[in-house]
Amino acid sequence: MGVESPILLIGVGNEFRTDDGLGILAAREIRRRNYPGVRVIEACGEGTALLESWKGSDIVLIVDALCSGTTRGAVHRIDLITREIPRDFYRSSSHSVGVPEAVAMARQLQLLPRVLVLYGIEACQFENGAGLTDEVLKSIPQLLGLIETDIARLSPHSLSSREGLHDAAGGI
Repeated sequence: MGVESPILLIGVGNEFRTDDGLGILAAREIRRRNYPGVRVIEACGEGTALLESWKGSDIVLIVDALCSGTTRGAVHRIDLITREIPRDFYRSSSHSVGVPEAVAMARQLQLLPRVLVLYGIEACQFENGAGLTDEVLKSIPQLLGLIETDIARLSPHSLSSREGLHDAAGGI
């Protein structure tokens, strides 16, 4: 794989569990904006399916609702090549093997893509029902801005994409 590989954005969640729909809705917005070289998929967040979905991809961006207990609406961006997902980010996951386990498994099996970034908004309301809480909704523009910045850096036509996300973005 090289810089010609498309960027894969995976929106994770369930749009019928309130804030858990964040990843799905953010992915749909990125798809609507139609960035060249960006492929967008939606996933429920089951770990082995995630591994399969990013197989062969060089650049993977994951968007998901997080629940670590910090301020609702807080926006997070974690470079998963240089850092692990903090254990407390997924206190409300409904999967026994979810995003953190998929990343750990990929790391152990040496199946990580060249670039792997997790974006999320602190949520913690995951009851049945459609729609995001106000705290999460207010943070979506900031979240999309972070994603767009990384897409611009990582685009095959961007000079900085040759440096890699770690150097170009100055880490996390």
